[in-house]
Amino acid sequence: MDWKTFQALLSGVNKYSTAFGRIWLSVVFVFRVMVYVVAAERVWGDEQKDFDCNTKQPGCANVCYDHYFPISHIRLWALQLIFVTCPSFMVVMHVAYRDDRERKYRAKHGETVKLYNNTGKKHGGLWWTYLISLFVKTAIEVVFLYLLHWVYDSFYLPRLVKCEVSPCPNQVDCYIGHPTEKKVFTYFMVGASALCIVLNICEIVYLISKRIARCTNKFKRRHRNVAVHHDDYHDDPFNTTNQPLPTIKEKESPQPFKGVLPSFQPATLKLHDKIRASAPNLSSMS
Repeated sequence: MDWKTFQALLSGVNKYSTAFGRIWLSVVFVFRVMVYVVAAERVWGDEQKDFDCNTKQPGCANVCYDHYFPISHIRLWALQLIFVTCPSFMVVMHVAYRDDRERKYRAKHGETVKLYNNTGKKHGGLWWTYLISLFVKTAIEVVFLYLLHWVYDSFYLPRLVKCEVSPCPNQVDCYIGHPTEKKVFTYFMVGASALCIVLNICEIVYLISKRIARCTNKFKRRHRNVAVHHDDYHDDPFNTTNQPLPTIKEKESPQPFKGVLPSFQPATLKLHDKIRASAPNLSSMS
């Protein structure tokens, strides 16, 4: 794979990553890939040739080197870089799958119709793909750090190792070439790997917390809209479907009228008598 293809893949990963993902990619590319290519390969270029034992027994130096260095540091780091960068390409492939679906959907239903608002936005399945890739990268980093510590018994690289493996005639002393330089690069690569683990954990926490905050805001907004709609429904003066009819309490019921009506009969009779008294007596005149 040439540098242009590798750069295109890295730019695709960087395009769909968060801020923590971009920092992780910079650390991997600058502090691990560049250091591996420029310096680490030269330090471990011919390490078996620099492994010197104080015996001339044929095969003793080869057996002792294989015993203490079953896997070379440089090859183990190469495998680690390959496995660590592979999960990031899962996101790029998922986005490419979305782009292909979007293209087919537009070809079938028209150019104005969209299947996705943004194919690179981390929602739905792409969010899960991105989160799973972070977990896989973190697990790979931890596994390779454990393998490095288990294979070499520690991250420390000694200057002298003692070997008594057959066909060595007895216990012989073997010396590692450039032990201090190799120790510095070992610590540097282990520190860079630990930094990548911290960045992955921070990004996982960031994604999950952001998703929880988005779901909480959506739930609150929905609950607020339901509450406002419910209040407006009951405050409507024209809405009498659910309003209870006013009931008349027993204490507030009107009492029967017990007053005495004014009597106008006597006054009427008096007026009638006066009229009769003032009228002429026609019977007497006849």
